[in-house]
Amino acid sequence: MRILVAEDDPTLRKGLFQVLGEIGHTAVTVADGDHADLLLATEPFDLVVLDLGLPRMDGLTVLERLRRRRLAVPVLILSARDQIRDKVRGLDFGADDYMTKPFDLTEFEARVRALLRRGHANVVRVGLLDWSWETREATVGNCRVTLSRHEVGLLEALVQSPGRIVSKETLSLRLGEDGAPSTSNLVEVYVHRLRRKLASAQVEIRTIRGLGYRIEEAREVA
Repeated sequence: MRILVAEDDPTLRKGLFQVLGEIGHTAVTVADGDHADLLLATEPFDLVVLDLGLPRMDGLTVLERLRRRRLAVPVLILSARDQIRDKVRGLDFGADDYMTKPFDLTEFEARVRALLRRGHANVVRVGLLDWSWETREATVGNCRVTLSRHEVGLLEALVQSPGRIVSKETLSLRLGEDGAPSTSNLVEVYVHRLRRKLASAQVEIRTIRGLGYRIEEAREVA
């Protein structure tokens, strides 16, 4: 999953980047609200980890602008403000969860997992392919499909909306590190690898020329 971390404390920002990477996610980090707002207006994310005390634009304003755009991406607030009124205000502005600093990293990981599962069935099935949001694993029948981190990211993006087109730009961002997009050729390489690994799953990853890719159940040949 692709996660935006908006945190002005450099030590915490680096720590969250490392923790999210260790559990298989791509973290994009920013240190101020203006940058966070720009990225949220222009790029897709699966989760936002948002500090309230950001410079240049505070976290509540970033959150308010996000919800005005009718973006449903889940938001986890991290804040040193521990009063009930602060938590209520953050949730009323559209946050999905609220953690006060300092916090336990194990609890942080659990809350990230819970937020990423929201809005998804526990398992998505396309053809004979089962994708688990809980374990982030693909299985065909009872056999687990061995996937690299990048292949997991691409497949995850595709199965979020089976039958719908996912742009090459979105998939490219899934392969990038710390917000830097990869090349379109690299997307093609990993799509080719996914097709090979899912050959027995009765699914197709179709190329929609000029638009992107979509995953769907394979059509029977007459």
